[in-house]
Amino acid sequence: MMADIALALLPWIIGAFVVVWRARGSRHLDGESDAAPSPAPLVTIIIPARDEARNIARCLGSVMASDYPALEIIVVDDHSTDGTGDIARSAAADDPRVRVIVPPPLAEGWFGKSWACAHGARDAQGELLMFIDADTSLSRDLVVRLVNALRTRNADMISIGGRQELGSFWERLVQPQVFTMILARFGSTERVNRSRRAADKIANGQCILVRREAYDQVGGHAAVRDKVAEDLMLAQAFFRAGRQVSLVLGIPQLSTRMYTSLGELVRGWGKNIYAGAVDALPLGRFGRMVLIPILLLAPAVFVLIPPTITVLSLAGVIAQSAIPAAAATVLLMAMWAVIYRAFDLSPAYGVLYPLGAVVLLFIVARAISRGRQVVWKGRSYRAW
Repeated sequence: MMADIALALLPWIIGAFVVVWRARGSRHLDGESDAAPSPAPLVTIIIPARDEARNIARCLGSVMASDYPALEIIVVDDHSTDGTGDIARSAAADDPRVRVIVPPPLAEGWFGKSWACAHGARDAQGELLMFIDADTSLSRDLVVRLVNALRTRNADMISIGGRQELGSFWERLVQPQVFTMILARFGSTERVNRSRRAADKIANGQCILVRREAYDQVGGHAAVRDKVAEDLMLAQAFFRAGRQVSLVLGIPQLSTRMYTSLGELVRGWGKNIYAGAVDALPLGRFGRMVLIPILLLAPAVFVLIPPTITVLSLAGVIAQSAIPAAAATVLLMAMWAVIYRAFDLSPAYGVLYPLGAVVLLFIVARAISRGRQVVWKGRSYRAW
């Protein structure tokens, strides 16, 4: 029996080891100076915003509070229907650094975010361009440290992995599982930075800083206009053009609340997870049809096998001892307890990991069924 239990535990022990091994070696923005360079190059912060009334005032307030001495701030109100532009104008009424612009109607073949970013960049005066999402909040020292990181690393693009704000039960349950899956694919910041393959490059669109001349040279957001994961593809475009791309953690510097409900989680990740995987896992037509769906479904299926076998065995559906599968389930609960704790959540969420995995499985399956069709914020797109 002990041998059976040990054998049952082995695949999940190996899986946990692989995730921990790939996560090792990340560098943090805290290691960069918080003193602005002199002279400080002008940084244009571009905030694409469509129907972001819930977030834009907080985001813009954090940007205006920055310690960086040379800022231009452009909010691109992408034809919002909820008063986003008016809120931004009111929040920045006394700050001459801020402009709110409205781009032309969305052109065919473009995703909305890339369209907004491209028009923000077109109006920008900065030597450096920083693209941030409207649902982010920046620390006062983020811009200074990130500019210094760009210079010390001699990078043309640098982006940050920040803290995820997890307010609701479903956010707390599902988001750590999604990010663990992404971590298992790409690994630590330095693993990403050392890779010599374009497919291994990734950027976090919540906060990206680029050199203007490099951005223009690769074609800017026009080069990734039909990509749902425009951040990932922009990083790959920079790398293919011979430009230096860097990733760093900035947990104290960048905070984001991506989604606030189960419905938003399903819709939000549903638009990214399959169409983005096609670019993150460039395996050709056969890969899109067969391999990528299998690879996306595998993480949730893998962690659901032990509790499923345990339940089926206890219910008498299968003639097999429940003890090995139950032992593997307990091991996985302990592993997920550690992961949830790393997200500053109660380890008790580890006990509920099967529920989170079921939701993740649903999100992935739904995204696969939609294929190239992407719907987001009232717009329908056809990816890649």
